[in-house]
Amino acid sequence: MALRIAQIAPVIFPVPPIHYGGTERIVHDLTEALVALGHEVTLFASSDSRTSARLITALPSLAQLQQDEGELPPGTPGVLETALLDKLRGTIMEFDILHCHGEFFHAALLGQHRKRSLTTIHWRVDERDRQLFFSSFPDLPVAAISRAQAESIPASNRAGIVHHGLDPRRFSFVERSKGYLTFVGRMTDQKRPDRAIDIALATGRSLQLAGGIDVGNPGYFDHQVKPRLNDDIRYIGPVDDQQKARLLGHAEALLFPIDWPEPFGLVMIEAMACGTPVIAWRNGAVEEIVEHGVNGYIVESMEEACWAVENIDALDRRVVRECFMTRFTRERMAQDYVALYERLLAKD
Repeated sequence: MALRIAQIAPVIFPVPPIHYGGTERIVHDLTEALVALGHEVTLFASSDSRTSARLITALPSLAQLQQDEGELPPGTPGVLETALLDKLRGTIMEFDILHCHGEFFHAALLGQHRKRSLTTIHWRVDERDRQLFFSSFPDLPVAAISRAQAESIPASNRAGIVHHGLDPRRFSFVERSKGYLTFVGRMTDQKRPDRAIDIALATGRSLQLAGGIDVGNPGYFDHQVKPRLNDDIRYIGPVDDQQKARLLGHAEALLFPIDWPEPFGLVMIEAMACGTPVIAWRNGAVEEIVEHGVNGYIVESMEEACWAVENIDALDRRVVRECFMTRFTRERMAQDYVALYERLLAKD
């Protein structure tokens, strides 16, 4: 049976995003896959978004406003989210299920409709703000994006686990790499590009770093990354979808040397979609995504990471791509969410 589904996106970037914006990328792929499955989908998102679903908007994304106007007051994201949620409030009875991907405000707006809603949190949930949120709204169904994330979601909120998925058509399989390592992510101490540099230097590989400089911690890039750049260790900045696909596809391996409880790690499956194996630190959801010795290596030290680089050719890039196609397509993600929607509605 076709469902009437509202997808409510965050307001920081458009859907789909141009450069950084993993949440908006997932919202886009989920929306498009739900439409392809025959559901009646409405996307609530910024006015600079695009979709094959029905689109309801209020104001531009924060990214668009910053591009047009420069620095904005810190309360701007709250204004953008409030304006968008007011559009949802006026149409809320049109939908069977309300799937929210934002932060907090929607829980209060939903009120009695929380029982036919689902919230996906695309960030860590073990910190104090999220725990206060869960305790205030124990009847809000929340979908975890990994088993690791689910461990910090209270049982009263926990509705299920759905791993992310992507459109495989955005990523071409590349049989032979060009011999460099790559790191794609924010330039921050959580993602540890400095570790990626250490690995490249220790193994004599060239390294291409891509991603935005963390606005909350710009000093990290200035002190830990920039001084170490040279002809073999290059920083190329933020990349769009096409640039990212080329960068990942031609890499010998993606380095994912995180130092925080990663709730999922979208770039890992982007690399796998190209056939590129992943070398990742054991943390957060890594063990759910990387199959050690199959589509990458899970490591816990510099020594293990260097060993993994030296043994990366033991992994079959076609098998890496097959792992992605079996486990991480957007069609599988949409089917899993529909099953979750139906379970929630059956309780109503």
